[in-house]
Amino acid sequence: MKIKILKKSILLVCSLALLTQVYLWAQPTFAIEDDDEVIVTLNVETGITISDGADVTMSPSLGITSDTSIGETSWIVKTNNVSGYNLDVKASTAPALANATDSFADYTEAVLGTPETWSVGSGDYEFGFSAYGDDVADGTWGAGVDCGTHTTISTNNLNYLGFKTTDKTIATRSSVTPNVGVETNICFAAEQKDVYAPSGTYTATITATALTL
Repeated sequence: MKIKILKKSILLVCSLALLTQVYLWAQPTFAIEDDDEVIVTLNVETGITISDGADVTMSPSLGITSDTSIGETSWIVKTNNVSGYNLDVKASTAPALANATDSFADYTEAVLGTPETWSVGSGDYEFGFSAYGDDVADGTWGAGVDCGTHTTISTNNLNYLGFKTTDKTIATRSSVTPNVGVETNICFAAEQKDVYAPSGTYTATITATALTL
């Protein structure tokens, strides 16, 4: 009798185990997942560069047969600053063009600080500058495309200023420059009018500074 009961118990256990397996097999399978997000950040640093301008020997030399002379150099500015840049120039001394004993007067404007068509009064000898380029304001500096020649200081469509020992902006941009940068040209002019400037070698040190806005 006990053996029959044991057999029935074993059979019942096996049947329950089998039914359990069938039940589990028949149940739907649910996927289990977990999410995570990452943020990728790239910083682009603001930078600005300016090329080296070439030293200038003005031509022709002034003397008893030549009263006007010009010179030219240029700088290329590159920046990725979204607000752009300014290009400023200044002289290291006042007057800017001088030697140990004499100097040319800094060009004098009719309206102080306002660029104008070149004009030197009788009995004066003066030194000044102008600029042209894509980032140079035509309304301020004139719509020139070159520095002209020693005979055309007054008629080469440029407006001139005298140098100061404080910065004067000659070019500006309110955006990123092209990858190749932007070239700005500066024109130097000197004239003696109804007078001879004393002979000698005169020099001026001009500093150009490119700064982000």
